[in-house]
This record gives sequence, structure tokens and C-alpha cells, in this order.
Amino acid sequence: MDRADILIGIDAGTSVIKAVAFDMAGHQIGAFSVPNRYLTAKGGAATQSMDRTWRDCAAALRGLGEAIDGLAGRVAALSVTGQGDGTWLVGPDGPVGDAWLWLDARAAPTVARLAASPANRARFEATGTGLNTCQQGAQMAHMDTHAPDMLDRAEVALHCKDWLYLNLTGQRATDPSEASFTFGNFRHRRYDDTAIAALGLSHRRALLPEIVDGSQATHPLTGDAARQTGLRAGTPVSLGYVDMVMTALGAGVYGGTAGDVACSTVGSTGVHLRAVAAGDVQLNQQGTGYVICLPIPGIVTQVQTNMAATLNLDWVLGIAAGILSDLGRPVTHRDLVAHLDEWLGQARPGQIVYHPYISDAGERGPFVNADARAGFVGLASGHRYPDLVRAVAEGLGMAMRDCYAAMGPLPAELRLTGGAARSPALRGILSAALAAPVRVSARDEAGAAGAAMMAAVAIGAYPDMEACIAEWVTPLLGKAEAPDPALMAAYDGLFPAFSAARHALPPVWDALAAARAAFAKGQQDEQ
Repeated sequence: MDRADILIGIDAGTSVIKAVAFDMAGHQIGAFSVPNRYLTAKGGAATQSMDRTWRDCAAALRGLGEAIDGLAGRVAALSVTGQGDGTWLVGPDGPVGDAWLWLDARAAPTVARLAASPANRARFEATGTGLNTCQQGAQMAHMDTHAPDMLDRAEVALHCKDWLYLNLTGQRATDPSEASFTFGNFRHRRYDDTAIAALGLSHRRALLPEIVDGSQATHPLTGDAARQTGLRAGTPVSLGYVDMVMTALGAGVYGGTAGDVACSTVGSTGVHLRAVAAGDVQLNQQGTGYVICLPIPGIVTQVQTNMAATLNLDWVLGIAAGILSDLGRPVTHRDLVAHLDEWLGQARPGQIVYHPYISDAGERGPFVNADARAGFVGLASGHRYPDLVRAVAEGLGMAMRDCYAAMGPLPAELRLTGGAARSPALRGILSAALAAPVRVSARDEAGAAGAAMMAAVAIGAYPDMEACIAEWVTPLLGKAEAPDPALMAAYDGLFPAFSAARHALPPVWDALAAARAAFAKGQQDEQ
């Protein structure tokens, strides 16, 4: 007789879809991933084939089945999370077209128009989320003006994980997290007429799907999905929350020994989250960030995101790589990363301000400025390459502090995931920047784990999410690494300079953007 002793978490990212198997106590026992693809085009378009995304998801599950003996008969439940925002339109016969991804920037003029509306503050007060081109609401508002036929042909507007859930279960639904930060209110986790009207989409409300909480309800895997995935028809399927909070849940944003904890994923981009009671949310005057529900009653995450985090380190290391290559001594990125902690140790802390806005898209947290750019302040003739490397690393810490300060008091403890977690020196900088101890989770696939945790609670394997966290998350948190007092003092002095320069630079960024545009136009005219 088969034993139901495995939970599967599916994490559908922008470029990779992963299917990860866990035992009922949260130990990872297998994983399989399939590359996904998206297309970019002029005008800021970034799209993904909906049909291919489903085929890739099914292939990942089949691959997992080939790696684990008897998987189909052992799966107690599965859950799906995925890339947030974006617009995945479904009509009577399937996808209306390719999905607009969170990377799609075509809605920029519509965002500017909506942000200038008197109704926007009320929308922000309801959703807790600043307007940006990533969001389904902004994209649908843009479509409504510039491509209304797309919405006319649609019956429902989904997100990536919702589309996969539809293919797995036949149910058109979304979850409380994405529903409330785009069209709803984080306090009651339902759609909100004020938010929908502020986007100019009241007449499109019928496109919004039912809201289903996957920690409380499941739907059975359909026969067709079973044939495509290799799993057993009728297996309970849970609709996870958006990937940002699933990753944070799996990495420790809530629970454990500290009451006021935060979780940062410091990879190519930076995502900074803190779990608070819905009534304790502090919304900033700038109207930026997200408020995203957790699958825990009354608890939400406040979120600020940096467009670029370790991409800044890639840039400064790339300078060294380029020079060495020109001198006939080519090195790999891995070679240079191995020297990172050494270079950080050769430079004095807190000597140079670096703003880590290296992305061509500018910055979005805790302020939104598409023209923001990276730069050094305070260079002197005695500074050498290690000083620049250290300034860049410290810039990541200052930007993280800037984000958390926009959400209220700095956290008492930071749980860290992403590439930055691997460097002891970089962890020390981030810890001192926040004046908080750092703990690193040993969890490899935190997003898939967060989704699987929802399935575990939904089928009654745990009485509530707190009990699941106690077994799946807390034991995997490493020992707390206390911040260095001398570094804390240095960064307490550096942050005011970082902040003052950040607030003074927008006119400079505006002038640079205008100069670049004028130069580009001159080049075109000459041609």
C-alpha cells in the first residue's frame, strides 16, 4: 500500500521552474528544474508563453518523478508559487496571448498618469503598495487604454502561479497576497472598490478571479494534469502565495526566538521584508513598497525592494576582470569572488559613500526614480581598488538600512538568504549596517519550501503555520552572528551622509538623463 509521505513545492520563476520534494518534517529529498524562457522587445515589452510555462511545469514534475521512486503514490499534497505581478490573461479557449511579465515596462506612462491622480493615495492606503510597471493593475489599466481588445477577449486575469493552478486543478483563482496588494486591502484580504476604481478598472472587475487561501483549502489534481505530470489524479493541490513571501516564510521571516525579525534576500536584486501585524503597518509618505499578506491570520509583510544588490558587486569585480583581461591575464568571476573578503579586509570602513543604483531601470525602494544611478561620493587620491570594493559592499548595507527605515524601527534580527549570505565579511557589513545580529538559513529552496508548508497546513499535517514553522524553519537557522560594535559606530556615521546625498542627487540624475537623451538624439540626427 502506498504511503503519503511527501509534499511537493513548485516554484515557477522567470527563467527556471523547480519542483522540490520534502518529507513531512520539511527535509528536502529531491528536486528537478526546467529552464523557462521569456522574450523582450522594443518599448519595454517582456513576455512569456503561457502554454510553454505550463509544459515546463509539467516537465519539472515528471523529472522529479523519475528521480524519486514511487513518487506519484507517495505525494500527500503539492503547492505552487511563482513570480509575482505580471498579467496572464485567459479566454474561453485558453491564453489570450503571451503573458506580460513583471519585467514588462510598457505601462510606464500609465503609471505616471495614475500616480498623479488624487485617488492614488487612497489606493495606496488600501493596498499598502506603490504603483509600478510590474503590477497587474497598472498593466491592465495600460491595456484598457492602448489594447482594450486583449481585455475584451479575456475571461479572467491571472498571475503565473494562478495559471499553473488552473492547469493543475481546473480552478480559476488567485491568492490573498497578490489579490490584496494589487486590487484589494491587506487588512481584510479581499478586493477593494476604492483600489479598483483608482486604477480605472471598475468596468473590468469581472476579470478578477475568486480569492482562495491555499493554507485552508485545496482542489484535486485533474485527470488531464495527472497524465501530463505523472502524478495521481485527485492529489490535493494548494495555491501558494506569491514567491517573495513564500521565500521569506521558508527562510524565517516569521517566528523563532526573536519577536521583531526581518528577512532579506540579497541576490542580483534585494528584497527586504519584515513581518508585522496588519494593524502595525507603517505606510511611508512616498507611497512606495509593498504590503503582502502571509498565510498567517492577521500577519503581513512590509516589503521594500532594491533594483540591484549583488549586481553592484558584479560590476566592481568586472572592472578588475576587464583590466586583467586587457593585460593578458584573464580571470573568471569565481576567481575574483574568492578575493572579495580579502579586499573588504584591506580597506577602512565608512570612508566613501556609494549609492548602489547600478540598474538601468533606476531604483524602486524606498523611493522610485527611473533615472537614479550609482555613484561614489568622497573619493580621495589615497583610495585604491579595495576601498572601492568596500564602498560598494557598504552601499548595499546602507540601501538595506534605507529600506528598513522606511518601514519603521530597524529590526532586532535579520535572517539572510541569497548570494550575500555566503560571504562572512559581507554578512558582517549588513549586520552592522542594521545594528542587528544575522542568521543564515540552511534551507536550499526556500520558495518551494514555503509553498509546501502551505500544503502541509491545508491537509492537516500541522494544526497551524506556527507549528509548521517550528519544525520546518527554526531548526535550520544558523547561530546568530552579532554585529561588530566598531562597525556599527562607523555605519551610524556613514548613513546620514548616504541619506543626505541620496536626497540631494535627483536634480543631478535628471540633468544626466536629459544630457544622455540629447546626445542620443544628436547621434540619430547625424545618421
